[in-house]
Amino acid sequence: MDYPKVFFWTSTRDDRVHPGHARKMVAKMTDMGKSVFYYENTEGGHGRGANLNQRAYTDGLSYAYLWKMLR
Repeated sequence: MDYPKVFFWTSTRDDRVHPGHARKMVAKMTDMGKSVFYYENTEGGHGRGANLNQRAYTDGLSYAYLWKMLR
């Protein structure tokens, strides 16, 4: 069965969930020929961003992904 593209996003400075987990999953899926969306925030931490602008940006990415998948 074909599933929609998966959207992975992570933070380089996450002190609870290492970004390597998302990186490895993206690599595994692309090796399997699946297409994915990936975003890695170089700042911030476990809480989506270092400031409100970064949170708004990641929220915007999430809603844009959702909108694209629902169309």
